[in-house]
Formats: sequence, C-alpha cells, structure tokens
Amino acid sequence: MNFKRIPLFAWVLLAIILAIITGPFMPLVLARAFFTFNAIFGTFLGFVIPLIIIGLVTPAIAELGSGSGKWIALTAGIAYLSTMIAGFTTWGVSQFVLPTYLAGHTATEIDTADHSELVPFFSMSNSPGDDLTIVVEPVMGVMTALVLAFILGLGLSLVEGTVVRRGFQEFRIIIIAMVEKILIPLLPIHIFGIFLDLTMGGDVARVVGTFLVVVVMTFALTIVYLIFEFGVAGAIAGKNPLKALWNMKDAYLTALGTSSSAATIPVTLMCTERNGVSKPVSAFTVPLCATIHLSGSTIKIVGFSLAIIFLSGGDMSLATYAPFIFMLGIMMIAAPGVPGGAIAAAAGLLASMLGFNEAQVGLMFATYIALDSFGTATNVTGDGAIALIVDKITRGRIGDANHNRSVAEAKTQ
Repeated sequence: MNFKRIPLFAWVLLAIILAIITGPFMPLVLARAFFTFNAIFGTFLGFVIPLIIIGLVTPAIAELGSGSGKWIALTAGIAYLSTMIAGFTTWGVSQFVLPTYLAGHTATEIDTADHSELVPFFSMSNSPGDDLTIVVEPVMGVMTALVLAFILGLGLSLVEGTVVRRGFQEFRIIIIAMVEKILIPLLPIHIFGIFLDLTMGGDVARVVGTFLVVVVMTFALTIVYLIFEFGVAGAIAGKNPLKALWNMKDAYLTALGTSSSAATIPVTLMCTERNGVSKPVSAFTVPLCATIHLSGSTIKIVGFSLAIIFLSGGDMSLATYAPFIFMLGIMMIAAPGVPGGAIAAAAGLLASMLGFNEAQVGLMFATYIALDSFGTATNVTGDGAIALIVDKITRGRIGDANHNRSVAEAKTQ
C-alpha cells in the first residue's frame, strides 16, 4: 500500500478513532510520550506561525498589486467580499443554532484534561517556565508579523525591482514546503495526543457529541452558500444559476477527493468554460481564486471557532467577533491551496484574536481537516461563480472599448 496516497482527513479520522479506542487502556508512560510530542509540536507551531504569515501574506499582497492591476483588484475584491459574507452568515446562523442545540454544555471549558499525572516528561514553551521547560520564543508576535507583511507587501507592489520580491517568493516556497512536509504530516500524531488526553480525562464523549451538531450546521451552510453565490452570479451574468451550479459538479467531486484547490484547477477550468466563461477570463480567475477565494474554509473555521467559544462561555457578540472575520478574510487570501493550508494560516489569529489555547487550536485543526474536502469543494465550486461575474464585467468593458475604437476610427476617415 502506498501510504502517501491516503488523504490527510483519513489519517486524522484514524487518529481520533484510535485515541478514543486506546485511551482507556493506554499505559501512562506511553501516553506521556505522546503528551511530550504535543508539547514540542505546539511550541513549534507557535514559533512558525509568524513565519507563515510573513512568507504567505507578503508575496500575496505584492502580486495582487502588480500585473493586470484592475482585474486582479476586482477579482480579489469579489473574493474577499464573498469570504466576508460567508463568515458573517455563519456567525448569524450560529447565534440561533448553538444556543439551541448546545445549551447545557457551557460549564466545562474545552481544554486538556485536568489530571496531574497526564503531563509530558518535559515541555517546550514560548515563555520561560520551570526547569523542565525549553523556551523557544517566536521571532515576533502574530499581529506584528501581519502588520510587517502588509508594509512589505504594499512596498513591493510599488517597487519595480525584482531582488527583494524574488527573495520573498523563494521564502514562500520554503514556508509552503515546511507546511506540506513537516506541519501537515505531523498533525495526525498531534491530534491523536489531544484526543488521547480528552479520552483519558473523560471529556471525549462530550466533545465529539457536541461537534456533530456543528458538522451538520457547517455542511448545510456550504450547500446554501453555493446556491446563494450562483444565484448572484446568475443574476449578474444572465445565466440559469442552477444549471451553472450543476455544470460545476465535476470540480466539486474532484475537490472532494483531492482536498486541494490547486490540484483541482484543471477540472475547475473545464467547468467554468462549460458555463460559457471565455478562456482568457477562466485562465485568469480560476488559478487566482484557487488561492484567494476560500468561502467554504471560512464557514468551517467560523462555525467551529464559535462552537468552542460558546462551550467555553466566551463572548460571541458581533462587536467582539467581527474583527476576527475581517482579518480571517485576509489570511484566507494568503493561504496556500494545499490540504490544511487554510487552518495553518488562520492558527495565529485563533490564538491572538480569540485567545484560543493549544488544545483549542488543536481541536480546530482536527475538526477542520476532518471536513477539509467539503470546504475545498465549496471553495472551487464558488470560483466558478466569481468567474461568471468577472467574465460579464470584462465583456462589457471590452465592448465599450471596441465601440470607442470604432468611433475614433470613423472620425479619422
């Protein structure tokens, strides 16, 4: 068997199932070994998050400000608006669903089990602790990294030179390789340790049972949001929205198998052209949207993070949560189109803006990746709606340009 062909979500589900099954019988020494790995991995994750932000956001902003300027800006603006609508819609639905179905589950905070024997042999931390703690501090804070990435990205979009721009493009390659080769492959072990801790602490049944409600809610929202996207796109482009959505079915099904927006690009291109989008527009919008349009991923991140906040007794008000949605939209634009890339990019915001601890961030990784294929399928299918809108706008502009050119030629004759 070629283990590399097994999708990431299958490894995550296997890790969760094994943790639940083996938890009651796991020897304490072996369990502490997994907890030690989690302590090291959690510290490593905290260290690399600022690097992920700089490595992904900086070149993304620089590239959005160059090339076909107005069309890049238009497509990015539509993608960001779509992400915002998805995020705020999920927040609104959660205000009704979570209190109705999760009432009575707010007393216990989602955290690692509070048992003194369930501790690692030694730990790593981002701040000084006792003698058994190895300190590995991040080079900078999350918000500092985000502001720096904005400044550098905007600056690179204005500078005509290529030396610094190429340096950040190569740095992005390093960061994406780190995410693909180190961070994502080790996640199943990290998630196994988290659910092992929950199982041995007696909290796993409550957590798993609770999140089933959120799974149903987020999946239903992705379907409803796709209908909304194509309803708007159909109205603008003068297309039958249901037929246009049906024409994207191959992209949706392919994304279910690959869990990667980037890997689904060839099929998405074929589906958008089937909807009557011109080849130049589809060739421009689909690869771009594969990276910057992650409405399905946003629905999942917002839905599950609100569930964790609700279970922890936190503040779910719009005034408190709205800044996170706005910043999440920016992080989604910079997320790499690989399995788990969106949650890896958003992990820093979960900790810095929502105050999530290591266990809560780990649960976000577990729930997100377990449903990664459905979010990715929503992302790439929605790319077809954006392509319809951009195609309609560009056809109008091209028509106006041709008319003006004809008038000018008539005047000169």
